[in-house]
Amino acid sequence: VQLQASGGGLVQPGGSLRLSCAASGSIFSINTMGWFRQAPGKQRELVAVITSGGKMDYADSVKGRFTISRDNAKSTVYLQMNNLKPEDTAVYYCYSVIRPRSDQFSRSYWGQGTQVTVSS
Repeated sequence: VQLQASGGGLVQPGGSLRLSCAASGSIFSINTMGWFRQAPGKQRELVAVITSGGKMDYADSVKGRFTISRDNAKSTVYLQMNNLKPEDTAVYYCYSVIRPRSDQFSRSYWGQGTQVTVSS
């Protein structure tokens, strides 16, 4: 099982980016999917998560600006980021709780990280 993230880049303050993360491999089921981020010198922090039932949760710092969604048919989670600020600069990691076909239990998986830089 792998998570492949894409969509990062350099954007000016006030701009938008859309991150994508696709799960692949021998998957029985996918539960929670989400995004974390880690800025230089800081701990990794939760940005947004969405359950298999569509319940969403956001960090206070991104509420009203970021929107998480998922396409279960594509095993993909998205993060639409609008009105980006310099403090959003970080490496963004996708995260998912997945039960592989070869396992009786679900476990956590992380994507490789994608850099988001907000700067003029």
